Amino acid sequence: MNQRISVLLCAVLALILPIQAIFAVEAGGKAPDCGLTSMRDAQRYDLRQFHGKVLYVDFWASWCGPCAKSFPFLNSLHEKFSKEGLQILGVNLDENPADAKEFLGKYPADFTVAADADEQCARDFDVKAMPSSYLVDRKGVVRHIQLGFRPGEAKELQSLVERLLAEHAGAQ
Repeated sequence: MNQRISVLLCAVLALILPIQAIFAVEAGGKAPDCGLTSMRDAQRYDLRQFHGKVLYVDFWASWCGPCAKSFPFLNSLHEKFSKEGLQILGVNLDENPADAKEFLGKYPADFTVAADADEQCARDFDVKAMPSSYLVDRKGVVRHIQLGFRPGEAKELQSLVERLLAEHAGAQ
């Protein structure tokens, strides 16, 4: 009887463990809906509330050198395209909130910055690098995934944003 239970438990675990791989975010798939907390005023966000906008979700941490280089680019995107329907959401993954605040003191963000304290959103998106960015269209579909940030890729990222803003401009 114990052997049957062990076999059954192994079978159940074999089915459960790959579930994360099934739900990993890929370009062309739906963006997960996860909850975050604003680092400015503790307001709660969930990604569903941004449906109808082009959403640029950027996971970052204070210890990430490329993240520091990406913030001026993200500020520039925010300035150019927020009125056209772009929502940038920087998602901090620091364990210590003071580290994130110190980073933001050096590299201010003009866009929305939220904390993912329990890292559930990072798991839902299956974040693999810092920074990891997900460009989501107005219908909630992930259209581009960017691992890391290199300033030479900024033009291509901006072009992708422009295309998504134009693509569904009438669907607002």
